[in-house]
Amino acid sequence: MKTGRRNRKSGQGLTEYIIIVVIIAIAAIAVIGVFGDRIRAMFGGATVELGGDQSAVNEATETASADWLKNLDSTGAGN
Repeated sequence: MKTGRRNRKSGQGLTEYIIIVVIIAIAAIAVIGVFGDRIRAMFGGATVELGGDQSAVNEATETASADWLKNLDSTGAGN
């Protein structure tokens, strides 16, 4: 009888762990969806900067900023 109780508690802990993992995954997907272009531009800029081409860094940053502002305007979040 004791092993049945232990298994239920173990199953409950596993279920709680799965729920937490799912919530974190959904939050990560949402953040990437909202800031994906900006993050991609930042990594691209860092890559170009490490390569030493400063003009490409400035262009990538300006393009990412313009895209981000355009997305804010289209969603109404910038108002």
